[in-house]
Amino acid sequence: MQLFLETCYATEISDLDDALHVDMGRLIEFNIDLAQLVLERSTIFLPLFHQALVSAQRKLGKRVNEGARVHITHLPNHVALQRTKMPGTGDGGRLLTVTGTVIRTGMVKVMETQKTYACLKCRGTFVIRAELEQYHHIPKPARCLAGGEDYCNSTSFAPMEGSGGLCCSDYQEIKIQEHVGRLALGTIPRSIMVILEGSLVDVAKSGDAARITGTLVRRWRALTVGERPDIALALHATSIETGAGDGPLATNDFRQGFRAFWLKQAAAPMVGRDTIVGSMCPQVYGLFFVKLAALLVLIGGVARADAAAGLRVRGEAHLLLVGDPGTAKSQFLKYAAKLVPRSVLTTGIGSSAAGLTVTAVRDGGEWQLEAGALVLADGGVCCIDEFGSIRDSEKGTVLEAMEQQSISVAKAGIVCRLNARCSVLAAMNPKAKYDLEASLQINTALSSPLLSRFDLVLVLLDTPDPLWDERVSSFILEGQRDEGEERVPWSFDELQAYIAFVKTTIHPQSTPASDRVLTRYYQLQRQRDAANASRTTIRLLESLIRLAQAHARLMFRDKVLKEDAVMAVALMETTMGAASILGVDATLYFKP
Repeated sequence: MQLFLETCYATEISDLDDALHVDMGRLIEFNIDLAQLVLERSTIFLPLFHQALVSAQRKLGKRVNEGARVHITHLPNHVALQRTKMPGTGDGGRLLTVTGTVIRTGMVKVMETQKTYACLKCRGTFVIRAELEQYHHIPKPARCLAGGEDYCNSTSFAPMEGSGGLCCSDYQEIKIQEHVGRLALGTIPRSIMVILEGSLVDVAKSGDAARITGTLVRRWRALTVGERPDIALALHATSIETGAGDGPLATNDFRQGFRAFWLKQAAAPMVGRDTIVGSMCPQVYGLFFVKLAALLVLIGGVARADAAAGLRVRGEAHLLLVGDPGTAKSQFLKYAAKLVPRSVLTTGIGSSAAGLTVTAVRDGGEWQLEAGALVLADGGVCCIDEFGSIRDSEKGTVLEAMEQQSISVAKAGIVCRLNARCSVLAAMNPKAKYDLEASLQINTALSSPLLSRFDLVLVLLDTPDPLWDERVSSFILEGQRDEGEERVPWSFDELQAYIAFVKTTIHPQSTPASDRVLTRYYQLQRQRDAANASRTTIRLLESLIRLAQAHARLMFRDKVLKEDAVMAVALMETTMGAASILGVDATLYFKP
């Protein structure tokens, strides 16, 4: 064990500070039997690794750090070791890697790890370590333990005063929860407390996706006569990785298939785009522009950040669906939540400001921050149904999250900022029968600051039309007779992988032709007499840029062409309602 750590330590460029990261694959190559013991009995062998690390420092003549720890990382990719669901009591004492979302973070404290006692009879000293299973309680010894096997059995001893008898380390507890997108319908996500020590504290924030490697331990409070002990599971972390990819990775087969698809559609790229859009929410007939808009919002544009000034212009787009009942608004929200791995689906009925942003909870005498829907959806999409049912006093809480992509917290003496870099897909009914002569602000009863933050506001009206009703009814009846057979060109997994692939690998740049189209359209909208003041702000131009970039990504291009700008303008025109050049019913019927 010490020889292995000496080899690992020799490869370090600088002196050790707090921890030595050891890859489990490297340990398996060195000694597979030792690796097996570490995985099965980590509570016994990890402390031995810590002691061997200190001995290796002395032997190599390096600066000795008594508090240095060995952090085991990158466990083998096996279902018994890599968990997406919370482990049970049968996994106690084993080394596991658990993936989840951080929903609560506690305060960073100073914890006493051991206490040194001095015997008043034999003048010897002995150390009592904190018991992890009893919430790091340090029990008082019953007799003197100094002198090795020859105990003096004295009961006269006292803790050493000063720094010589004190040993402390940083300590923090966080709470992680299973990814909601990976759970079956009706399943309540489980959570577990994670113990962080030393250099691992203050690494994760509420809403972060985390992959934590640690030992599963059982903890209980001090026993009381006549009461049943309360035993809880916790994960004693040995390494933590934030921002862990929880989405589907586009495999090489998928990537080759995507490139071959666009090579085949090189002569008619719009036909290829319509094929992809047709695979979006296949259980809904028509609504081509709604499907295209939802796809562009999920793909998003390119964020721009100024490192010197600390400013960031969001690349995530927001979509609001306003329509009559029975126009498939909730179907789009549910499908989008399934399509994006990092997603949260909630309803406005009963949702509070704390439930959407962040709340402060009191646990064990201290205040902790617990993430809400927008924070948990960081890096994904937050779908809010019945958006109009949110109380007016609480709609203002989402303003900062939608534009600045962050949430500022000042609760219970805790002042911080949390990331909320997510797209918002919201759906609502108009406050009354939709009036085509009135503005969006009057029909939706939303304030101008909130309405201007949505890149697209699509109106879905259930107008009587014999041809449309016949087509929809035939589609539904034929779907029942097909007994669930797929009639889409792309499968759900292919569409999911394609969105993740273009979002992470393609960063389109604007061209002079696309800039001219977007700039001229923005100028015309500002000059129109019927302009909607809540929509024709500078945010309109930023929305056009994001939509054009998202369309270029959808078309598998690294440049924003004039066609992308024209499609962004066409989508924006559907937002303008009665003043649209495409007509009021364009959302339902129009298809290029």
